[in-house]
Amino acid sequence: MQYQTDAERMKFYKSKPWRKLRQSILERDNYECQECKRQGKVFTKHSKPGKHKVFDVDHIKELEDHPELAMEPDNLETLCIRCHNHKHGRYVWNAFQFKRKPTKWDDDEKW
Repeated sequence: MQYQTDAERMKFYKSKPWRKLRQSILERDNYECQECKRQGKVFTKHSKPGKHKVFDVDHIKELEDHPELAMEPDNLETLCIRCHNHKHGRYVWNAFQFKRKPTKWDDDEKW
């Protein structure tokens, strides 16, 4: 099956078989971000309390390119939201991305 449209992808991600497999992957990976782990960091579901969704289960080989691997556990890994977004180039936050707006007092003499 091809997952070309957003509606097709959403139908897949909301399906009972996917939700069951997703849960098993989270348990297999011990609720730890595998990318953070590769970098020597520890990020678990208890690292940031209060978030409603801390982890995504990511397709290593992309769903759109390899739909035959959609339900293959060896093609899935747990990633924290930050690593998952970074992998896909979404919402990359860093200290230099947003600059503070200057105020009229910025050039004033500081005591």
